[in-house]
Amino acid sequence: MYPPGDEGGGGLITGGAGTGTGLDLGGEADARYRMLFEATPLPMWVYDAETLRFLAVNDAAIRHYGWSCEEFLQMAITDIRPLEDVDALLENLDSGEVGSPLPAVWRHRRQDGTTIDVEISAGKIVFEGRDAALVLARDVTERRRLEERLVEAEKMEAVGRLAGGVAHDFNNLLTVISGYAAILREDLGEREPLTEITHAAEQAAALTSQLLAFSRRQVLRPHAVDLNAIVAGMQSMIERIIGDDVRVTVRLAPGPAAVVADRAQVERVVLNLAANARDAMPQGGRLTIETALVDLDDGYVAAHGEVRPGPHVLLAISDTGTGMSEEVRRHLFEPFFTTKAGGGGTGLGLATVFGVVRQSGGSIFVYSEEGRGTTFKIYLPAAGAPQAEEAQPAAEPVAEGGSETIVVVEDDESVRELVRLMLEGRGYEVLTARDGETAARLCTEHRGGVDLLLTDVVMPEVNGRVLAERLEALFPRLRVLFMSGYSDEAVFRHGIIRPNTAFIEKPFSEVSLAAKLREVLDTDRATPR
Repeated sequence: MYPPGDEGGGGLITGGAGTGTGLDLGGEADARYRMLFEATPLPMWVYDAETLRFLAVNDAAIRHYGWSCEEFLQMAITDIRPLEDVDALLENLDSGEVGSPLPAVWRHRRQDGTTIDVEISAGKIVFEGRDAALVLARDVTERRRLEERLVEAEKMEAVGRLAGGVAHDFNNLLTVISGYAAILREDLGEREPLTEITHAAEQAAALTSQLLAFSRRQVLRPHAVDLNAIVAGMQSMIERIIGDDVRVTVRLAPGPAAVVADRAQVERVVLNLAANARDAMPQGGRLTIETALVDLDDGYVAAHGEVRPGPHVLLAISDTGTGMSEEVRRHLFEPFFTTKAGGGGTGLGLATVFGVVRQSGGSIFVYSEEGRGTTFKIYLPAAGAPQAEEAQPAAEPVAEGGSETIVVVEDDESVRELVRLMLEGRGYEVLTARDGETAARLCTEHRGGVDLLLTDVVMPEVNGRVLAERLEALFPRLRVLFMSGYSDEAVFRHGIIRPNTAFIEKPFSEVSLAAKLREVLDTDRATPR
């Protein structure tokens, strides 16, 4: 739109007939340019090159930025653009032509105070005899937000794959360390160095478990649980660990808030976030834990991504602490990233939260301002009625050994030899193989028959399930126990082995391995693999 009273006169990109300051297109051409300017669906404006004041704006600019035409014509471009951008803009205009794209994304401010990212095409023109610039602005805020989310998702996926691989290899090492420490303890008795070695291995195993949680490669045992009941049951424990100087408020959704998740892992998420909030409030404050039943529509999904439309249960944990900068927020869920000084944390707490939420089919978002606190919002898909908690089986006596023949298939030599020592020490006859082909040959050549296959899941060339199926065809009564240093989703969800299959996770102790072996050997054939 043009200044009042100027609708019919003056050229958009001409200085008028005979002025000699620009291209004179004539009345008919000028009218077409005016029509194009007004009808363009993208914001356009003209501003004075010397004063930087707006000379004309189109309807799209008025709608998109929120100011009226009269308000625009009382403003300068510095009112919608940070002052430090202006010099760079003018420098580009010195060499630009009408319609030439500028090599940057600019920040613009709208009438309601919100900021947007825009790409602009601009050039020098003559307007009403003045040196001016014609600008076309394209709002790319949403596109850039989606690009940033994609980059972040790809980064987290790559870090997750790395973390899972490290955890897998590390669990093999921990199996060897803790296993040989146990063997030495049997020979030498309780000695302080051995106790410290065992304690360090247990701590390392806990860290590895957190890496597996982040990388979404841990074994979950999900079933329908009531998030309200979990939070209510944890309130007194949270109040104890968070300290007297922090007031805890719990607000629960009316009725059950059922989700399909691993109860122990959900409790782990709540405790991690509560502990994180406590550390953010060294002078005390308020911690609020809320649940709510929400229905995420297509608009919310389009704006936030990483979440599916439909009914969800919201778990929100807010604090009134120090908050965080945008730079910290960007790295918040990365393993080993921490803002705690002096080794005050491992940097795996929030990485664990991220992994558990994503592996449970949910999404997590963080809202924070420095000095004003932080809110974590977790959305988990809503489920049917919660299931009754399964009774925990009574502890069984320590398993004895046996005389059966066991084939151990493990590509890591150190783990393979350790398992052989563990089992031979309990009376078993043990055959060892580093791969599936060797294992198949040993089984067919062994005269006494084979009772159980103990095999790693992920191995080169032939994986554990393929090997098990091949040997079961030859030995129908063969029992199978799988072991792995990481329980990748591919292992359970993509059919390499199925849930409820006999499985033991590394690192394991001799006692736990012996107990699991007897469980498998002494029962009927397990669920088909």
